[in-house]
Amino acid sequence: MNILHASFECYPVAKVGGLADVVGALPKYQNNSGVNAMVIAPYYDNSFIKDSKRESIYKGEIKIGQVLYPYSIEKIVSPSLGFDIYLVYIKGLLDRPNVYNYEDDSERCIAFQLSVLDWVSSTDQTIDLVHCHDHHTGLIPFLMSHANQYNSLKNTPSVLTIHNAQYQGQLSYEKLHYLPLFDKEKIGLLDWGNCINPLASGIKCAWQVTTVSPSYMQELQQKANGLEKLLAHEKNKCVGILNGIDIEAWSPETDPMIIKNYKSKDVVSGRKENKKWLCDHFDLDINKPLFSFIGRLVGEKGADLLPEIITEYLSNHSDSNILILGSGNHEVEEQLQSLQKQFSGSYNSYIGYDEKLSHIIYAGTDFLLMPSRVEPCGLNQMYALRYGAIPIVRKTGGLKDTIIDIGDDGFGISHNNASVWDVCYSIKRGVNLYNDQKKYREIQKQILAIDHSWDRSANQYVTIYKSLI
Repeated sequence: MNILHASFECYPVAKVGGLADVVGALPKYQNNSGVNAMVIAPYYDNSFIKDSKRESIYKGEIKIGQVLYPYSIEKIVSPSLGFDIYLVYIKGLLDRPNVYNYEDDSERCIAFQLSVLDWVSSTDQTIDLVHCHDHHTGLIPFLMSHANQYNSLKNTPSVLTIHNAQYQGQLSYEKLHYLPLFDKEKIGLLDWGNCINPLASGIKCAWQVTTVSPSYMQELQQKANGLEKLLAHEKNKCVGILNGIDIEAWSPETDPMIIKNYKSKDVVSGRKENKKWLCDHFDLDINKPLFSFIGRLVGEKGADLLPEIITEYLSNHSDSNILILGSGNHEVEEQLQSLQKQFSGSYNSYIGYDEKLSHIIYAGTDFLLMPSRVEPCGLNQMYALRYGAIPIVRKTGGLKDTIIDIGDDGFGISHNNASVWDVCYSIKRGVNLYNDQKKYREIQKQILAIDHSWDRSANQYVTIYKSLI
């Protein structure tokens, strides 16, 4: 069974958020189940791709409107990631340093999708099912079923996984001519909100739709940035499957990025070395509990609350350290940086993306803050558990599915609202837990034993594939 995952992100090829981590791990675990899963992604101008050994396996040409774009398919030969990765190279269009935020992103997404379908339909590449991820590949199910030139793919099943329904890739009908010829009676399958909506089209046309947690699937039928009625209508082909994590890449025993590796038996001393490095590096007090945030500084993550949370809590308490790692909204970035001097010795931040630093934070922080307004699944809380840090989360999406509050005989701290008061109260609960070192260590041992590997989730996807093929 040959499965092709199509995605704009795949770790370590290119990463912006959790989408990359999922696409970079799920195929490997599916291959462990006897499936031949592979990934196709855009070719980016970054160090990983340029440093990887590649071979060109196909050259073709696509047409977007009146413009012809030559493309090539390159296969990464090394390093081995546990699955095959193919890259779509289009000079000047896809070979850019960043993944998103270009004025012609809609053209880039369309070019990628057309190249994938042209390659699959024009060669003897045997694909039994195409697994699409988010709106960047949401037009593929429609094109496979209804575009004239991809008629050979009409009976090939497709699955769409929604990682984040807030982003839908809408484009005006002025760009309809970018798509290849199709039966115009089917144009309604592209439409939602009087525009071409790739995510909505994928929901309508994919044979199966999944989300990255059961709770997120339920929430989307109530709040999905305008897609609520569509998801409710298509609910019979929708299912929520909780993401996993790559426990080989994320292992405190072997992680090459952290300061000191550790097992369950030496978790206290191992984590202390990582915390010491963080406190030395960011001028924090190692004797106080450390609360950290890792992620995009955007409203979905509740990051706009962070400056007020830091100000409110540290102005009234001297019992904690707070560390922020992330980038996003420039106003939030500036506010976070401006607080460094005011709360020197208790607070610091790193504005940007640093994979190594994120690993050290998981291995050294005592608590991880996730005050998310929207969290389809969340991987950070699973990484935190894996490394022995206690998550503090808002009850939403996958956070609700994975974290049980200590007040309910669980192993984390959760709150109902994305508000300054709720988060500050949860931080104080964290301080009280930390001060009860016996209970804190008991919970730490408990969370280290939790299994959030991809094995179970990968098998759930394989079961879906078999039912469709």
